[in-house]
Amino acid sequence: MMNTTIKSYTIQSLAIAATAFLYACSDGRFEEINSDPNRPANATTTTILVAAEKQLMDNLRNENISLRGSQLFAQYYSQNIYSDQSRYDIPRSTSDTYWNTTYKTLNNLNDIIIKNTDPATKNIAAAGTAGANQNQIAIARILKAYAFQGLTDVFGNVPYQSYGNNDPEFQALQQSPENLSPAYASQQKIYTDILNELKAAGDTLIKYKTLNTFGNYDVIYKGSNEKWAKFANSLRLRVATRIRKQLPEQSEAHFADALQKGVFTSNADNAVFKYLTQAPNEAPLYRATVTANRKDFAISHVLIGVLKGETGPVKVEDPRLGIYAAKNDSGKYVGQPYGLPVAAAGLLTSNVVSLPGTLPNAANFGEVLQEYSEVAFLISEYKNWDQQTYVNGVTASLEKWGATQAQINTYVAALPAASKANVIAQKYLALFTQGDEAWSEIRRTGGPSFLVKPGDVVWRRVVSGVTTEYKFQPLFGNGIPLRLYYPTKEQSVNLANYQKAVGAQGNDDITTALWWNK
Repeated sequence: MMNTTIKSYTIQSLAIAATAFLYACSDGRFEEINSDPNRPANATTTTILVAAEKQLMDNLRNENISLRGSQLFAQYYSQNIYSDQSRYDIPRSTSDTYWNTTYKTLNNLNDIIIKNTDPATKNIAAAGTAGANQNQIAIARILKAYAFQGLTDVFGNVPYQSYGNNDPEFQALQQSPENLSPAYASQQKIYTDILNELKAAGDTLIKYKTLNTFGNYDVIYKGSNEKWAKFANSLRLRVATRIRKQLPEQSEAHFADALQKGVFTSNADNAVFKYLTQAPNEAPLYRATVTANRKDFAISHVLIGVLKGETGPVKVEDPRLGIYAAKNDSGKYVGQPYGLPVAAAGLLTSNVVSLPGTLPNAANFGEVLQEYSEVAFLISEYKNWDQQTYVNGVTASLEKWGATQAQINTYVAALPAASKANVIAQKYLALFTQGDEAWSEIRRTGGPSFLVKPGDVVWRRVVSGVTTEYKFQPLFGNGIPLRLYYPTKEQSVNLANYQKAVGAQGNDDITTALWWNK
Protein backbone atom coordinates (compact mmCIF):
# COMPACT_ATOMS: atom_id res chain seq x y z
CA MET A 1 0.00 0.00 0.00
CA MET A 2 1.33 3.41 -0.90
CA ASN A 3 1.70 5.76 2.04
CA THR A 4 0.35 9.00 0.57
CA THR A 5 0.47 11.26 3.61
CA ILE A 6 3.11 12.05 6.21
CA LYS A 7 2.13 9.97 9.19
CA SER A 8 3.15 11.11 12.64
CA TYR A 9 5.04 7.92 13.35
CA THR A 10 7.17 8.52 10.28
CA ILE A 11 8.31 11.94 11.44
CA GLN A 12 8.79 10.64 14.96
CA SER A 13 11.01 7.83 13.78
CA LEU A 14 12.88 10.31 11.59
CA ALA A 15 13.55 12.56 14.54
CA ILE A 16 14.87 9.68 16.62
CA ALA A 17 16.96 8.31 13.76
CA ALA A 18 18.36 11.71 12.87
CA THR A 19 19.35 12.48 16.42
CA ALA A 20 21.08 9.12 16.80
CA PHE A 21 22.88 9.42 13.49
CA LEU A 22 24.05 12.98 14.03
CA TYR A 23 25.32 12.36 17.55
CA ALA A 24 27.18 9.32 16.28
CA CYS A 25 28.65 11.45 13.49
CA SER A 26 29.58 14.38 15.64
CA ASP A 27 30.38 13.02 19.08
CA GLY A 28 27.51 15.17 20.34
CA ARG A 29 28.59 18.46 18.78
CA PHE A 30 25.16 19.26 17.29
CA GLU A 31 23.67 21.35 20.06
CA GLU A 32 21.02 22.66 17.69
CA ILE A 33 19.06 19.42 17.76
CA ASN A 34 16.42 20.48 20.21
CA SER A 35 13.20 18.95 18.91
CA ASP A 36 11.29 16.56 21.11
CA PRO A 37 11.08 13.21 19.28
CA ASN A 38 7.84 12.52 21.11
CA ARG A 39 6.29 15.59 19.45
CA PRO A 40 6.73 14.81 15.75
CA ALA A 41 5.12 18.06 14.56
CA ASN A 42 8.16 19.88 15.95
CA ALA A 43 10.68 17.99 13.82
CA THR A 44 12.95 20.51 12.13
CA THR A 45 13.79 20.40 8.45
CA THR A 46 17.41 19.63 9.33
CA THR A 47 16.34 16.62 11.36
CA ILE A 48 14.03 15.43 8.61
CA LEU A 49 16.74 15.84 5.97
CA VAL A 50 19.45 13.75 7.61
CA ALA A 51 17.07 10.92 8.45
CA ALA A 52 15.43 11.03 5.00
CA GLU A 53 18.86 10.68 3.37
CA LYS A 54 19.53 7.59 5.47
CA GLN A 55 16.05 6.25 4.82
CA LEU A 56 16.60 6.68 1.08
CA MET A 57 19.93 4.84 1.03
CA ASP A 58 18.84 2.11 3.45
CA ASN A 59 15.92 1.39 1.14
CA LEU A 60 17.89 1.45 -2.13
CA ARG A 61 20.45 -0.97 -0.73
CA ASN A 62 18.16 -3.15 1.37
CA GLU A 63 18.54 -6.89 1.17
CA ASN A 64 15.44 -7.58 -0.93
CA ILE A 65 15.68 -4.90 -3.60
CA SER A 66 19.49 -4.82 -3.86
CA LEU A 67 21.19 -7.99 -2.64
CA ARG A 68 18.36 -10.28 -3.75
CA GLY A 69 17.37 -8.06 -6.66
CA SER A 70 19.47 -5.66 -8.70
CA GLN A 71 22.87 -6.96 -7.54
CA LEU A 72 21.83 -10.41 -8.72
CA PHE A 73 20.30 -9.13 -11.96
CA ALA A 74 23.56 -7.31 -12.70
CA GLN A 75 25.46 -10.54 -11.92
CA TYR A 76 27.81 -8.90 -9.44
CA TYR A 77 26.71 -11.48 -6.88
CA SER A 78 25.55 -15.06 -7.04
CA GLN A 79 23.80 -17.23 -4.49
CA ASN A 80 25.49 -20.32 -3.09
CA ILE A 81 22.48 -21.79 -1.32
CA TYR A 82 19.12 -20.40 -2.41
CA SER A 83 19.61 -19.64 -6.10
CA ASP A 84 16.07 -19.29 -7.42
CA GLN A 85 16.21 -15.49 -7.40
CA SER A 86 19.35 -15.65 -9.53
CA ARG A 87 17.10 -17.39 -12.04
CA TYR A 88 14.39 -14.76 -11.68
CA ASP A 89 11.87 -16.53 -9.49
CA ILE A 90 11.09 -13.27 -7.71
CA PRO A 91 8.48 -13.18 -4.94
CA ARG A 92 5.87 -10.48 -5.47
CA SER A 93 6.46 -9.40 -1.87
CA THR A 94 9.98 -8.25 -2.85
CA SER A 95 8.50 -4.97 -4.04
CA ASP A 96 6.50 -4.14 -0.93
CA THR A 97 9.16 -2.70 1.36
CA TYR A 98 10.91 -0.80 -1.41
CA TRP A 99 7.66 0.80 -2.62
CA ASN A 100 6.36 1.67 0.84
CA THR A 101 9.63 3.04 2.19
CA THR A 102 10.35 5.08 -0.94
CA TYR A 103 7.00 6.82 -0.64
CA LYS A 104 7.60 7.45 3.06
CA THR A 105 10.94 9.01 2.13
CA LEU A 106 9.27 11.10 -0.57
CA ASN A 107 6.64 12.26 1.89
CA ASN A 108 9.33 13.35 4.31
CA LEU A 109 11.28 15.21 1.62
CA ASN A 110 8.03 16.83 0.57
CA ASP A 111 7.48 17.91 4.17
CA ILE A 112 10.72 19.90 3.94
CA ILE A 113 9.24 21.72 0.95
CA ILE A 114 5.95 22.34 2.73
CA LYS A 115 7.66 23.71 5.82
CA ASN A 116 9.65 26.06 3.61
CA THR A 117 6.64 27.33 1.65
CA ASP A 118 3.92 27.57 4.30
CA PRO A 119 3.83 31.18 5.61
CA ALA A 120 3.22 29.83 9.10
CA THR A 121 6.43 27.76 9.16
CA LYS A 122 8.86 29.10 6.54
CA ASN A 123 10.66 31.49 8.90
CA ILE A 124 11.09 28.75 11.50
CA ALA A 125 12.30 26.33 8.80
CA ALA A 126 15.06 28.73 7.76
CA ALA A 127 16.33 29.36 11.29
CA GLY A 128 19.76 28.36 12.56
CA THR A 129 21.98 26.39 10.19
CA ALA A 130 19.12 25.19 7.98
CA GLY A 131 19.65 27.80 5.28
CA ALA A 132 17.39 29.81 3.02
CA ASN A 133 13.96 28.47 2.11
CA GLN A 134 14.61 28.28 -1.62
CA ASN A 135 17.83 26.29 -1.13
CA GLN A 136 16.23 23.77 1.21
CA ILE A 137 13.47 23.31 -1.35
CA ALA A 138 16.01 22.81 -4.14
CA ILE A 139 17.90 20.06 -2.29
CA ALA A 140 14.65 18.31 -1.39
CA ARG A 141 13.61 18.44 -5.07
CA ILE A 142 16.89 16.83 -6.14
CA LEU A 143 16.49 13.97 -3.68
CA LYS A 144 12.85 13.54 -4.69
CA ALA A 145 13.88 13.35 -8.35
CA TYR A 146 16.49 10.73 -7.45
CA ALA A 147 13.97 8.65 -5.50
CA PHE A 148 11.28 8.90 -8.17
CA GLN A 149 13.70 7.85 -10.89
CA GLY A 150 14.54 4.79 -8.81
CA LEU A 151 10.85 3.93 -8.48
CA THR A 152 10.01 4.32 -12.14
CA ASP A 153 13.10 2.37 -13.22
CA VAL A 154 11.91 -0.54 -11.08
CA PHE A 155 8.19 -0.49 -11.88
CA GLY A 156 7.49 1.82 -14.83
CA ASN A 157 4.34 3.92 -14.34
CA VAL A 158 3.98 4.97 -10.70
CA PRO A 159 2.14 7.61 -8.62
CA TYR A 160 4.17 10.79 -8.98
CA GLN A 161 4.28 14.30 -7.56
CA SER A 162 6.08 17.40 -8.80
CA TYR A 163 6.86 20.78 -7.27
CA GLY A 164 4.42 23.32 -8.65
CA ASN A 165 3.10 21.09 -11.43
CA ASN A 166 -0.65 20.42 -11.19
CA ASP A 167 -0.85 17.74 -13.85
CA PRO A 168 -3.83 15.50 -12.93
CA GLU A 169 -1.54 12.46 -13.08
CA PHE A 170 0.77 14.00 -10.45
CA GLN A 171 -1.42 13.28 -7.42
CA ALA A 172 0.92 11.39 -5.08
CA LEU A 173 1.94 12.77 -1.67
CA GLN A 174 -1.20 14.88 -1.50
CA GLN A 175 -2.05 15.77 2.10
CA SER A 176 -5.07 18.04 2.11
CA PRO A 177 -7.33 16.36 1.35
CA GLU A 178 -5.57 13.05 1.80
CA ASN A 179 -5.40 11.02 -1.42
CA LEU A 180 -5.33 7.27 -0.78
CA SER A 181 -5.75 6.28 -4.43
CA PRO A 182 -3.54 8.49 -6.61
CA ALA A 183 -3.28 8.04 -10.35
CA TYR A 184 -0.19 6.46 -11.88
CA ALA A 185 1.81 8.82 -14.10
CA SER A 186 3.31 7.51 -17.32
CA GLN A 187 7.06 6.96 -17.27
CA GLN A 188 7.45 9.42 -20.14
CA LYS A 189 5.82 12.18 -18.07
CA ILE A 190 7.85 11.26 -15.01
CA TYR A 191 11.16 11.36 -16.86
CA THR A 192 10.29 14.64 -18.55
CA ASP A 193 9.38 16.23 -15.23
CA ILE A 194 12.43 14.82 -13.41
CA LEU A 195 14.66 16.59 -15.92
CA ASN A 196 12.80 19.85 -15.35
CA GLU A 197 12.96 19.42 -11.58
CA LEU A 198 16.72 18.82 -11.65
CA LYS A 199 17.28 21.79 -13.93
CA ALA A 200 15.26 24.16 -11.78
CA ALA A 201 16.83 22.96 -8.53
CA GLY A 202 20.33 23.09 -9.98
CA ASP A 203 19.80 26.60 -11.34
CA THR A 204 18.66 27.79 -7.91
CA LEU A 205 21.68 26.34 -6.16
CA ILE A 206 24.11 27.72 -8.74
CA LYS A 207 22.68 31.17 -8.00
CA TYR A 208 23.45 30.67 -4.32
CA LYS A 209 26.47 28.40 -4.73
CA THR A 210 28.58 30.15 -2.08
CA LEU A 211 25.98 29.50 0.60
CA ASN A 212 25.53 26.47 2.83
CA THR A 213 22.23 24.66 3.38
CA PHE A 214 21.51 22.19 6.20
CA GLY A 215 25.19 22.22 7.26
CA ASN A 216 26.44 18.98 8.79
CA TYR A 217 22.91 17.65 8.97
CA ASP A 218 23.44 16.92 5.28
CA VAL A 219 25.49 13.72 5.32
CA ILE A 220 25.99 13.69 1.55
CA TYR A 221 27.55 17.12 0.94
CA LYS A 222 27.74 18.84 4.34
CA GLY A 223 25.44 21.51 2.97
CA SER A 224 27.48 22.64 -0.04
CA ASN A 225 25.09 24.29 -2.48
CA GLU A 226 27.76 24.20 -5.18
CA LYS A 227 28.17 20.42 -4.93
CA TRP A 228 24.41 19.87 -4.83
CA ALA A 229 24.14 21.89 -8.05
CA LYS A 230 26.78 19.69 -9.69
CA PHE A 231 24.89 16.63 -8.52
CA ALA A 232 21.63 17.93 -10.03
CA ASN A 233 23.33 18.49 -13.38
CA SER A 234 25.19 15.18 -13.27
CA LEU A 235 21.91 13.38 -12.62
CA ARG A 236 20.50 15.15 -15.65
CA LEU A 237 23.21 13.48 -17.74
CA ARG A 238 22.06 10.09 -16.44
CA VAL A 239 18.38 10.79 -17.00
CA ALA A 240 18.89 12.40 -20.41
CA THR A 241 20.98 9.45 -21.59
CA ARG A 242 18.31 7.00 -20.49
CA ILE A 243 15.69 8.60 -22.75
CA ARG A 244 17.88 9.44 -25.74
CA LYS A 245 16.26 6.74 -27.84
CA GLN A 246 12.73 7.91 -27.07
CA LEU A 247 13.12 11.70 -26.79
CA PRO A 248 16.35 12.59 -28.60
CA GLU A 249 15.80 16.35 -28.85
CA GLN A 250 14.85 16.73 -25.20
CA SER A 251 17.76 14.49 -24.19
CA GLU A 252 20.22 16.56 -26.20
CA ALA A 253 18.96 19.88 -24.82
CA HIS A 254 19.24 18.80 -21.19
CA PHE A 255 22.58 17.06 -21.63
CA ALA A 256 24.15 20.11 -23.28
CA ASP A 257 22.67 22.51 -20.73
CA ALA A 258 23.85 20.40 -17.79
CA LEU A 259 27.37 20.17 -19.20
CA GLN A 260 27.52 23.90 -19.71
CA LYS A 261 26.36 24.65 -16.15
CA GLY A 262 28.75 22.23 -14.45
CA VAL A 263 28.87 18.52 -13.61
CA PHE A 264 31.21 16.29 -11.60
CA THR A 265 34.87 16.74 -12.56
CA SER A 266 36.59 14.55 -9.94
CA ASN A 267 35.91 12.06 -7.17
CA ALA A 268 35.72 15.00 -4.78
CA ASP A 269 32.29 15.71 -6.27
CA ASN A 270 30.89 12.20 -5.71
CA ALA A 271 27.49 12.00 -4.01
CA VAL A 272 28.09 9.57 -1.15
CA PHE A 273 26.16 8.68 1.98
CA LYS A 274 28.74 7.39 4.44
CA TYR A 275 27.53 5.04 7.16
CA LEU A 276 28.97 4.59 10.65
CA THR A 277 30.55 1.79 12.62
CA GLN A 278 28.09 2.18 15.49
CA ALA A 279 24.79 0.30 15.60
CA PRO A 280 22.19 0.83 14.24
CA ASN A 281 23.84 3.03 11.61
CA GLU A 282 25.96 0.47 9.77
CA ALA A 283 25.78 0.04 6.00
CA PRO A 284 23.07 -2.28 4.60
CA LEU A 285 25.46 -4.92 3.19
CA TYR A 286 27.27 -5.12 6.52
CA ARG A 287 23.99 -5.60 8.34
CA ALA A 288 23.04 -8.40 5.95
CA THR A 289 26.33 -10.28 5.85
CA VAL A 290 28.05 -9.53 9.16
CA THR A 291 25.35 -8.62 11.66
CA ALA A 292 23.00 -11.30 10.32
CA ASN A 293 25.96 -13.60 9.51
CA ARG A 294 24.71 -14.33 6.00
CA LYS A 295 27.23 -16.09 3.77
CA ASP A 296 24.96 -17.20 0.96
CA PHE A 297 25.87 -14.31 -1.36
CA ALA A 298 29.26 -14.56 -3.03
CA ILE A 299 30.96 -12.62 -5.83
CA SER A 300 29.85 -14.16 -9.12
CA HIS A 301 32.13 -16.07 -11.43
CA VAL A 302 31.22 -13.49 -14.07
CA LEU A 303 32.78 -10.60 -12.15
CA ILE A 304 35.76 -12.61 -10.89
CA GLY A 305 36.62 -13.76 -14.42
CA VAL A 306 36.61 -10.22 -15.77
CA LEU A 307 38.61 -8.83 -12.85
CA LYS A 308 41.23 -11.55 -13.26
CA GLY A 309 41.61 -10.59 -16.90
CA GLU A 310 40.47 -14.03 -18.04
CA THR A 311 37.30 -12.77 -19.72
CA GLY A 312 36.21 -9.35 -20.86
CA PRO A 313 38.12 -6.78 -22.91
CA VAL A 314 41.12 -6.14 -20.59
CA LYS A 315 43.63 -8.98 -20.35
CA VAL A 316 45.48 -7.95 -17.20
CA GLU A 317 44.42 -8.30 -13.58
CA ASP A 318 42.17 -5.49 -12.43
CA PRO A 319 43.41 -3.67 -9.28
CA ARG A 320 39.82 -3.78 -8.01
CA LEU A 321 39.86 -7.60 -7.76
CA GLY A 322 41.16 -7.67 -4.18
CA ILE A 323 38.82 -4.81 -3.21
CA TYR A 324 35.57 -6.18 -4.61
CA ALA A 325 36.23 -9.78 -3.53
CA ALA A 326 37.82 -11.64 -0.65
CA LYS A 327 40.02 -14.70 -1.11
CA ASN A 328 38.58 -18.07 -0.20
CA ASP A 329 40.05 -20.31 2.50
CA SER A 330 42.68 -21.51 0.02
CA GLY A 331 43.87 -17.99 -0.65
CA LYS A 332 42.33 -17.78 -4.12
CA TYR A 333 39.71 -15.66 -5.85
CA VAL A 334 36.95 -18.04 -6.92
CA GLY A 335 33.62 -16.80 -8.20
CA GLN A 336 30.34 -18.49 -7.37
CA PRO A 337 28.85 -19.85 -10.62
CA TYR A 338 25.89 -17.67 -11.48
CA GLY A 339 22.33 -18.97 -11.53
CA LEU A 340 22.86 -22.60 -10.66
CA PRO A 341 19.93 -24.86 -9.80
CA VAL A 342 19.35 -25.03 -6.06
CA ALA A 343 20.77 -28.53 -5.70
CA ALA A 344 23.99 -27.59 -7.48
CA ALA A 345 24.42 -24.20 -5.80
CA GLY A 346 24.55 -25.86 -2.41
CA LEU A 347 27.53 -27.96 -3.46
CA LEU A 348 29.81 -24.93 -3.15
CA THR A 349 30.17 -23.81 0.46
CA SER A 350 31.04 -20.26 1.42
CA ASN A 351 34.64 -21.11 2.28
CA VAL A 352 35.52 -22.21 -1.27
CA VAL A 353 34.21 -19.13 -3.08
CA SER A 354 34.95 -15.42 -2.76
CA LEU A 355 32.68 -13.42 -0.49
CA PRO A 356 32.43 -9.60 -0.72
CA GLY A 357 35.66 -7.75 -0.02
CA THR A 358 36.47 -5.94 3.21
CA LEU A 359 35.93 -2.40 1.90
CA PRO A 360 32.47 -2.71 0.28
CA ASN A 361 31.41 -4.89 3.19
CA ALA A 362 32.54 -2.44 5.87
CA ALA A 363 30.15 -1.11 8.49
CA ASN A 364 31.05 2.49 7.59
CA PHE A 365 30.98 2.01 3.83
CA GLY A 366 29.98 5.04 1.78
CA GLU A 367 27.06 4.12 -0.47
CA VAL A 368 27.20 6.02 -3.76
CA LEU A 369 24.27 7.88 -5.29
CA GLN A 370 26.37 8.97 -8.27
CA GLU A 371 30.09 9.36 -8.94
CA TYR A 372 32.48 11.05 -11.34
CA SER A 373 33.46 7.87 -13.20
CA GLU A 374 29.84 7.39 -14.32
CA VAL A 375 29.67 11.00 -15.47
CA ALA A 376 32.84 10.54 -17.51
CA PHE A 377 31.41 7.44 -19.20
CA LEU A 378 28.16 9.29 -19.94
CA ILE A 379 30.13 12.09 -21.59
CA SER A 380 32.17 9.56 -23.57
CA GLU A 381 28.96 8.05 -24.93
CA TYR A 382 27.53 11.51 -25.67
CA LYS A 383 30.68 12.34 -27.65
CA ASN A 384 30.37 9.14 -29.70
CA TRP A 385 32.61 7.05 -27.44
CA ASP A 386 35.29 9.63 -26.77
CA GLN A 387 38.67 8.17 -25.77
CA GLN A 388 39.80 10.72 -23.18
CA THR A 389 36.64 10.75 -21.09
CA TYR A 390 36.59 6.94 -21.25
CA VAL A 391 40.11 6.86 -19.77
CA ASN A 392 39.08 9.49 -17.24
CA GLY A 393 36.21 7.28 -16.11
CA VAL A 394 38.39 4.21 -15.69
CA THR A 395 41.06 6.18 -13.85
CA ALA A 396 38.52 7.77 -11.50
CA SER A 397 37.05 4.40 -10.56
CA LEU A 398 40.48 2.89 -9.88
CA GLU A 399 41.46 5.90 -7.77
CA LYS A 400 38.21 5.78 -5.81
CA TRP A 401 38.83 2.17 -4.84
CA GLY A 402 42.43 2.87 -3.75
CA ALA A 403 44.55 1.58 -6.63
CA THR A 404 48.17 2.78 -6.67
CA GLN A 405 49.43 4.97 -9.49
CA ALA A 406 51.55 2.10 -10.80
CA GLN A 407 48.49 -0.17 -10.88
CA ILE A 408 46.48 2.50 -12.65
CA ASN A 409 49.19 3.02 -15.26
CA THR A 410 49.44 -0.70 -15.99
CA TYR A 411 45.69 -1.15 -16.28
CA VAL A 412 45.08 1.95 -18.41
CA ALA A 413 47.90 0.90 -20.75
CA ALA A 414 46.08 -2.39 -21.33
CA LEU A 415 42.72 -0.76 -22.10
CA PRO A 416 41.36 -1.36 -25.59
CA ALA A 417 40.29 1.76 -27.47
CA ALA A 418 37.02 3.44 -26.59
CA SER A 419 33.99 1.90 -28.26
CA LYS A 420 30.43 1.18 -27.25
CA ALA A 421 31.32 -2.30 -25.98
CA ASN A 422 34.42 -1.18 -24.09
CA VAL A 423 32.88 1.88 -22.44
CA ILE A 424 29.86 -0.15 -21.36
CA ALA A 425 32.13 -2.84 -19.92
CA GLN A 426 34.14 -0.34 -17.88
CA LYS A 427 31.03 1.46 -16.71
CA TYR A 428 29.68 -1.87 -15.48
CA LEU A 429 32.84 -2.51 -13.44
CA ALA A 430 32.74 1.00 -11.98
CA LEU A 431 29.09 0.66 -10.90
CA PHE A 432 29.84 -2.24 -8.53
CA THR A 433 27.72 -1.83 -5.35
CA GLN A 434 25.29 0.37 -7.32
CA GLY A 435 23.12 -2.51 -8.49
CA ASP A 436 20.09 -0.34 -9.26
CA GLU A 437 21.94 1.76 -11.83
CA ALA A 438 23.87 -1.21 -13.23
CA TRP A 439 20.62 -3.12 -13.79
CA SER A 440 19.09 -0.15 -15.59
CA GLU A 441 22.14 0.25 -17.80
CA ILE A 442 22.13 -3.44 -18.71
CA ARG A 443 18.50 -3.12 -19.73
CA ARG A 444 19.23 0.04 -21.74
CA THR A 445 22.39 -1.10 -23.53
CA GLY A 446 22.11 -4.89 -23.56
CA GLY A 447 25.69 -5.15 -22.30
CA PRO A 448 28.31 -5.89 -21.29
CA SER A 449 28.77 -8.87 -23.57
CA PHE A 450 30.43 -11.07 -20.94
CA LEU A 451 27.27 -11.39 -18.82
CA VAL A 452 25.72 -14.85 -18.59
CA LYS A 453 22.84 -15.53 -20.96
CA PRO A 454 20.26 -18.35 -20.97
CA GLY A 455 21.84 -21.57 -22.18
CA ASP A 456 25.39 -20.58 -21.24
CA VAL A 457 27.43 -23.13 -19.30
CA VAL A 458 28.21 -21.58 -15.91
CA TRP A 459 29.95 -24.50 -14.19
CA ARG A 460 31.62 -27.77 -15.11
CA ARG A 461 31.87 -30.13 -12.14
CA VAL A 462 34.19 -33.08 -12.37
CA VAL A 463 33.65 -36.03 -9.99
CA SER A 464 35.56 -39.28 -10.46
CA GLY A 465 36.45 -38.29 -13.98
CA VAL A 466 32.86 -37.56 -14.94
CA THR A 467 32.06 -33.99 -16.02
CA THR A 468 28.64 -32.48 -15.41
CA GLU A 469 27.77 -29.24 -17.16
CA TYR A 470 25.36 -26.78 -15.58
CA LYS A 471 23.70 -24.22 -17.82
CA PHE A 472 21.97 -21.02 -16.85
CA GLN A 473 18.23 -21.54 -17.25
CA PRO A 474 15.91 -18.81 -15.95
CA LEU A 475 12.80 -20.03 -14.15
CA PHE A 476 10.84 -17.04 -15.49
CA GLY A 477 11.38 -15.02 -18.63
CA ASN A 478 14.08 -15.34 -21.24
CA GLY A 479 16.70 -13.13 -19.66
CA ILE A 480 17.28 -10.34 -17.18
CA PRO A 481 14.07 -9.00 -15.59
CA LEU A 482 12.86 -5.85 -17.30
CA ARG A 483 10.98 -4.60 -14.23
CA LEU A 484 9.53 -5.87 -10.94
CA TYR A 485 5.94 -6.62 -9.97
CA TYR A 486 3.83 -3.90 -8.42
CA PRO A 487 3.22 -4.44 -4.69
CA THR A 488 0.30 -6.80 -4.18
CA LYS A 489 -1.47 -4.35 -1.85
CA GLU A 490 -1.89 -1.87 -4.70
CA GLN A 491 -4.49 -4.22 -6.19
CA SER A 492 -6.64 -3.88 -3.09
CA VAL A 493 -6.13 -0.25 -2.07
CA ASN A 494 -5.74 1.39 -5.51
CA LEU A 495 -7.21 -1.15 -7.90
CA ALA A 496 -8.68 1.16 -10.54
CA ASN A 497 -5.46 3.10 -11.02
CA TYR A 498 -3.40 -0.07 -10.86
CA GLN A 499 -5.51 -1.54 -13.67
CA LYS A 500 -5.12 1.64 -15.75
CA ALA A 501 -1.35 1.48 -15.30
CA VAL A 502 -1.18 -2.16 -16.35
CA GLY A 503 -3.47 -1.48 -19.30
CA ALA A 504 -1.25 1.36 -20.48
CA GLN A 505 2.11 -0.24 -19.78
CA GLY A 506 1.62 -3.98 -20.25
CA ASN A 507 1.27 -7.04 -18.07
CA ASP A 508 2.38 -6.77 -14.46
CA ASP A 509 5.28 -9.16 -14.81
CA ILE A 510 9.05 -9.10 -15.14
CA THR A 511 9.06 -9.48 -18.94
CA THR A 512 7.26 -6.20 -19.70
CA ALA A 513 9.69 -3.59 -21.00
CA LEU A 514 9.60 -0.08 -19.58
CA TRP A 515 8.84 2.91 -21.81
CA TRP A 516 12.47 3.98 -22.14
CA ASN A 517 13.47 0.41 -22.96
CA LYS A 518 10.95 -0.23 -25.74
